[in-house]
Amino acid sequence: MLKQKVQELFNEPGCVTNQGKSDAERKKGCSIKGLTPGAAAGGCAYDGALIALQPITDVVHLVHGPIACAGNAWDNRHAASSGSELYRMGFTTDMSELDVIHGGEKKLWKAIKDVIADRNPPAVFVYQTCVPALIGDDVEKVCEVATEKLGVPVIPVNAPGFVGSKNLGNKLGGEALLDHVIGTMEPDDAGPTDVNIIGEYNLSGELWQVKPLFEKLGIRLRACITGDARYRDVATAHRARVNMMVCSQAMINVGRKMQERWGIPFFEGSFYGIEDTSDVLRTMSRLLVDQGADPGLIDRAEALIAEEEENAWAAIRAYKPRLEGRKVLLYTGGHKSWSVVSALQEVGMEVVRTSVRKATDNDKARALDLMEGEESALVGAIPAPEMYRMLEEGEADIMLSGGRTQFVALKARRPWLDINQERHYAYAGYVGMVELVRQLDKAVNNPMWATIQKDAPWDADGNLLTTAGGEG
Repeated sequence: MLKQKVQELFNEPGCVTNQGKSDAERKKGCSIKGLTPGAAAGGCAYDGALIALQPITDVVHLVHGPIACAGNAWDNRHAASSGSELYRMGFTTDMSELDVIHGGEKKLWKAIKDVIADRNPPAVFVYQTCVPALIGDDVEKVCEVATEKLGVPVIPVNAPGFVGSKNLGNKLGGEALLDHVIGTMEPDDAGPTDVNIIGEYNLSGELWQVKPLFEKLGIRLRACITGDARYRDVATAHRARVNMMVCSQAMINVGRKMQERWGIPFFEGSFYGIEDTSDVLRTMSRLLVDQGADPGLIDRAEALIAEEEENAWAAIRAYKPRLEGRKVLLYTGGHKSWSVVSALQEVGMEVVRTSVRKATDNDKARALDLMEGEESALVGAIPAPEMYRMLEEGEADIMLSGGRTQFVALKARRPWLDINQERHYAYAGYVGMVELVRQLDKAVNNPMWATIQKDAPWDADGNLLTTAGGEG
């Protein structure tokens, strides 16, 4: 069943890459980088499924496998919650060598029973990892029996790490929601302006920066899949009128299948940047009106956009002269490869390179358009020595990336700002754009750089310093 599911995801018709393939190419599936069981500390399918589903805050996330699988992936993103903190607890069956010999199904059953008795969650998500998959544990059957006997939904997430990449794991996590969660409950308060956001994980609280905009327009967020989500929210998500895809690369299968099963139209958008946020509000309002909402929603959206844009630009105006013309090396990927470019250009900064790793063809096309057709500005992986050279020689004044490359910038004595999942600041919506500009200004114009970037005294004249105690 897992093999069939993976092949189905490789043939995903909503994927723009697949749309451009011939029938023969589509049957071959997607080429993926091979992964070695037990050697992937993050970046595997299991890791992708966990980070996609873990922001459902009120359920137990139980990892069936060795304890390292839980430890390597636990709480590795700042997905914030406005309520329950249960999702931040690490639960695992802690499989050992004896379990490899005798099988881990009984241990999994006991773990499920114990955690339900101890925590009383609305549901338990069970994550299959490499070891139990290789020895043949039937996780789906255990979950089915547990659901029947214990009266609590136990959701199997069949995404062992060796089947593929983190991105594939995101999609497999979405399949678990489609197969076992979405549509299993009926809301008692469905309305004409209910929407879902898919692929938003509320990193550092970014969802909370845009949710007030919906509330001002009378738009209700039925479910965020999965940022700051509750199990019941996701289970009733099929009654929303419109779906917004924040990162179609991760969960395009969820948006497409919800459209097929329940007739919910979806669109892709971004909350990074003033213009992109306004486009989301316009598109969402128009689609809701098409679905039967009050036509006055479109006029209310335009009034709100005008007010919010004016406030945002008023706050940004003081920073623009200090940032205009500064050159940025953007090393991220996915939808941020273009959405962050748009945000930076709005304050007059120049993006000299943007990485399009993990980006769809649509993402690349948008990035290329923003870079005015300069294909050389779109890059894949950049070797650390090349990053260092660009920063050291002044081709870029600042690097925006994830934590793994921050030390390249610091070694080159250039400012760096975290733009990836580990960041501590939220940059979504109008207020998020103002915060991004504020953090860029603090990083680029910090007075310490003037001192740090100077040659050391012994490099300036070729002589060692002479101190009071003699030669240094």
